[in-house]
Amino acid sequence: MSFPFTVYALALAGGFLTTAATLPLWRAWCRRTGLVDDPGHRKIHARPIPLAGGLAVFTGMVVPLALGAWALQTGWLDLPSSDAFGHGYARRAPQLVVVLAGALAMVVLGWLDDQFELTPAWKFAGQTLIALAVALSGVRLTIFIPSLAASLILTTFWIVAVTNAFNFLDNMNGLCGGVGAIGAFCFAAKAAVAGQYLVASLALLSAAALVGFLPYNFPRASAFLGDAGSHLVGFLLAVLAILPDYYSPTHPVRTAVLNPLLILAVPLGDMAWVVWWRWRRGRPVYVGDTNHLSHRLARRGLDKSTAVLVIWLIAALAGALAFV
Repeated sequence: MSFPFTVYALALAGGFLTTAATLPLWRAWCRRTGLVDDPGHRKIHARPIPLAGGLAVFTGMVVPLALGAWALQTGWLDLPSSDAFGHGYARRAPQLVVVLAGALAMVVLGWLDDQFELTPAWKFAGQTLIALAVALSGVRLTIFIPSLAASLILTTFWIVAVTNAFNFLDNMNGLCGGVGAIGAFCFAAKAAVAGQYLVASLALLSAAALVGFLPYNFPRASAFLGDAGSHLVGFLLAVLAILPDYYSPTHPVRTAVLNPLLILAVPLGDMAWVVWWRWRRGRPVYVGDTNHLSHRLARRGLDKSTAVLVIWLIAALAGALAFV
């Protein structure tokens, strides 16, 4: 069995197929339990849409990871000398557990918001506690600041900011999932080039799980991500920017700071714009509106699907700049 390309192929196939296969099951469960997005203010759909996307994407990550861990433990996955991937797995296993626990917590928080419409204060508090717990566990930013307190604050802020950026971005069919998949693929390529095989596999798994969801969401939606899904996507992308060890002594600022900002330029830029726009007009920054990039492109005459495709292209180009 060749490595690492076979592992990468398994991650891609496992994430895509598991999400695509389980989404109809989660969609039926959402209909039975009433976990649907009803038509209403600022919504264009005319019938209730199940909020099954986040649950399916999470399943598309957990099942392949569990099978992969079992294959490594039992020796069924025969890697050459089992050194490269096996060493990374042994060293990163605690971090993987933390990441999955944080992802589950974000899914639960989003599910609670989908089901009971949490107040912004409660939602922000939940996001902060989850991000802080992840940072305290050791998955944190340490760029240029030899201070534990500063690292904890910076990591918590980063995770909360990126999570909310993708939550804000989830305003058109395919937008959040597509931009998330592009970002995850860029982080996978960065990690793979740097020899971070396990991180690259996790990022490819995330990208594939999101791609497995897209046929159910774009261009016409039979399922939405919901807050459970947008919280999951934002959390995963925030963590994927932290996990890789590809620090470069010759270009430290570019690799540690600019690359993640370029890869996540679309969601972070869109959030910064709408927050500034609402603040300038004295409106609460947490109250949604139709001033996102996607809405502005639609008002320029693009249909919604074309607007989403244009934003995907912008996200891909910005991510490509990280490799220049």
